[in-house]
Formats: sequence, C-alpha cells, structure tokens
Amino acid sequence: MGVEHIVETDVMIVGAGLSGIGAAVHLSKQCPSKDYLLIERRQAIGGTWDLFRYPGIRSDSDMHTLGYNFKPWRAEKAIADGPSIWDYVNETADEYQIRDKIQFGHRLVSAAWDTDSARWTLTVESEDKGTVYYRCNFLLMCSGYYSYDQGHQPEFKGREDFSGQWVHPQFWPQDLDYSDKRVVVIGSGATAMTIVPKMAESAAKVTMLQRSPTYVVSRPSVDKLANFLRKVLPASWAYDLVRFRNTFWQQLIYRRTRTQPAMVAETLLGEVEKAIGDVVDVKKHFTPSYNPWDQRLCLVPDDDLFTALRSGRADVVTDTIDRITETGVMTASGDNIEADIIVSATGIELLMLGGAEFSVDCQAVNFADEWTYKGVMCSNIPNMVQTFGYINASWTLRADLTAEWVCRVLNHMDEFGYDQATPRIPELLAKTMEKRFWIDDFSAGYMQRMMPNFPRQGTQMPWLNPQDYRKDKKMFRGSAIADGALIFTRSESESVELKAAS
Repeated sequence: MGVEHIVETDVMIVGAGLSGIGAAVHLSKQCPSKDYLLIERRQAIGGTWDLFRYPGIRSDSDMHTLGYNFKPWRAEKAIADGPSIWDYVNETADEYQIRDKIQFGHRLVSAAWDTDSARWTLTVESEDKGTVYYRCNFLLMCSGYYSYDQGHQPEFKGREDFSGQWVHPQFWPQDLDYSDKRVVVIGSGATAMTIVPKMAESAAKVTMLQRSPTYVVSRPSVDKLANFLRKVLPASWAYDLVRFRNTFWQQLIYRRTRTQPAMVAETLLGEVEKAIGDVVDVKKHFTPSYNPWDQRLCLVPDDDLFTALRSGRADVVTDTIDRITETGVMTASGDNIEADIIVSATGIELLMLGGAEFSVDCQAVNFADEWTYKGVMCSNIPNMVQTFGYINASWTLRADLTAEWVCRVLNHMDEFGYDQATPRIPELLAKTMEKRFWIDDFSAGYMQRMMPNFPRQGTQMPWLNPQDYRKDKKMFRGSAIADGALIFTRSESESVELKAAS
C-alpha cells in the first residue's frame, strides 16, 4: 500500500444521512480551515430517509426538533413524511455545498489508528474502485446505529408454509400491491403504527398483531402556533421559539415519567380511550406492562391509527404467535388470522459503528471493554467521535450538540498545537466505578440485544451518557474542553514539525 494511493484529509465523516450532513455543515461553519470528506456506502444522501420506503414513512417526532438547529423547518406539517425529510436533508447538502465532498458507494471496512503519525488509516470498499484507502487526523462516525443489510427477523415456526407474500419494512418492494388484500402486520412499534393506517386506506383489512402493547400519544401533524409565528416573525426566530418550546415539553414529560409514571400512564391511556371509544379494549391492547418511556412512546399523528380502527378497516390483536400457516397466522389462543400479505415489522438490528473493525497501534479494539466519554468518545481511543442521538427525544438535538462539541475540540487542538485527543479514565476509578449499560433504563428489545457490545457508562461525569438534552447542553457547550479526562498530546511527527518551525 503506497502513500500515493492514500487520500489525505483532516476530518473524515462516515455517513451522509441526517447526522453526517449536519456535521459537515457545522464543520464548514465553525472550522473553515479544516479539510473534510464524507464517505457514504449508498449512492444517495439521506440515510434512513432514503433507505426506508414503506407506506406512510414519516418522522416519529416533530421537525422543529428533528430538524437542524441552523436550518428552520418551513413546511406546514411538523410531523413530516419521509420524502419531505429527504428533501430537507438534500436541500441542506446543496445549500452548504456538501454534496461535492461526498464519496458515494464507499463503505468503511476498518479504521486503524497510528499514534506516531496521529492518523487514522481507513480501509474502504468502493463499488467501482475496489479497495481504497484514506487517511485522516479525526474520524467522525455518523453511520447511524442499525444494520442497513438486515432487519431483526425472529424465527417463526411454519413461515415457509405461508403461500402469500412476506415483507420486512426495511426492504419494502415498491411494486407491492395490497389493494383489497388481507394484511397482518406483526409488531407494535413506530413502524407498525405507521404502516397500519396507511395500508388500511386501500387494503381489505389490516390487523396489527402484537405480542404486547405500546404506549401511544396522538398529536396534530400541523403545528398551528409554529405556522402562525413564521408568518409574523423571521423564520429563524419562529423556529427557535418552537424548538425551545418542544424540547422543553419533551424533557418535562420524560422527567415526569421517571418521577410519576403512574400519573403519566393514566393520562396517556385516558387520551387513547377518548380517541377510540369502545371500539377497542384499551386495557388489553394499549396498556403496556411497563412504565412510559421504559420503551419509546409511539406517535400517532392526527389520530390516524385510531381512525383506521374505528372504521373497521383495521383491528388489533394482542397475542403470541403459535405458527405461520399456509393462509395466515395461528395465535397461541388458537385463532387463525387470514392474510394475503404478512408484514414483519419486528424491528432493526443494532450495529456498532457501521460494523467496521477498529484498531489502535495494531491492537484490535473491543468497545465493550471501554468506557464511554460523554456518550460520544471511548476511553483509550483517540480522535474518534460517534454521533448517537436520543432515545427519548429527537435524534438531531444530540447530533447538533455533538457536532458543535467536535468543532470546539478541533479548534482547541489547533490553538494549542495538539493533534491527539484521547479520553483516559484513571485506573482506580475504572476498577471501582459501577458499570452500567451505555443506554440505561430503556428496556426495548432492539437495545437490550446489543448493549453488551457497546462501551459502558459509569456513575460520574464525564463517563456518562446522560440522554438528557438539558444536561447535554451544559456538558457540550458549557464545560471546559480540557477537563482532565480528555487528554491532549502531540504526536512524534508533530513535535518534530514544531521544533523545525521554531
């Protein structure tokens, strides 16, 4: 591998979805002297919003908080459909001239850090060039948190006997015709609750088959206050005001679920009863066994799921699956639900850092052995940040904060002549501090399946992953960059260059 075959840049951003494009904008605005590139495994910008094409695909939070802090959301609907979000991300990339920085069809295979040169060497598989190599000083991972190659698919006894069509939402066939068909949607999460009302518009009958209920909350898709403020105030002012209001309420409700879960549960279930009436047994089908926000709440815009249930074009069954039959699904209770199409909305598979392999000075990294630093870096791993949003609020709120903080770190390094930033946990603290999962107090299956592979968090700063926007703002914007835990150093090559320059 000769040097002439390696592309050099200061910062490499992996992923050109919502997080990656946002990170590139922050970098271009706050660190204009830095060269950067993005690599994206697919041939398009958008990430999740380009990959998922199932009926009704939409945001599961409002766009005034899912949108970027630097680019107001101007569309009428605050609960937006997937194509609108895709347009927003692509418009951002073009507005800030990001597209030319992206290498499409490039998948990160491995990243190797060399302390002497303070560089990551990236092995990348290109769709048209084969194996290519990049080298950078700082690596910003914006590749999301789930596998693009496979969704979570439990083994169902008898699946091979089913004579109809089996579909996973992550790989939705664009030519699927479900008009006047009987559809069973297995699942009770956000995807299922999005698909059911949309398919019910033209299907003969859609049944949501869930093993256990999920908490749901209904909100209007149009934010009248936001639209009014945008008419009387500059767009950025209106956006900031609504963003502040919505983040305040998100965090207030989440904290209330931690301190008064029974009261919140009663309120949520009361709203469902009002929306559905006596059409559905709310206690059986919409009353979970856990507290609100122990798993993610599902958003129902404009009562669309409840409308579908009231119309009779959709229904909900809460039961376990005994087996798949030739004509549908046999439940443990002995009921056979007839189906022409079965949609397995059974979730995603979490993937650590896009599945790439990492090494530091020729030693393979096992992330499960490390501690998280502020929920964005790992102990003993230099110059690498992972963007991971909130499980209890809009993803982009934390993605923006992370990108801003990375820019602060890069500017600090430039100001003082450093080229390495490495979280180091004191040996005694690492031995005595309680270890907790990286995402704690969240029982969703897709998280629980993969948490043992993620770095641990502790019980004191900065070895925490707060998942709290108010705390994160203070941590990322208000705390000192040089905090004694993030250790800044100069590489051997940097020291030689500084000596020569003096």
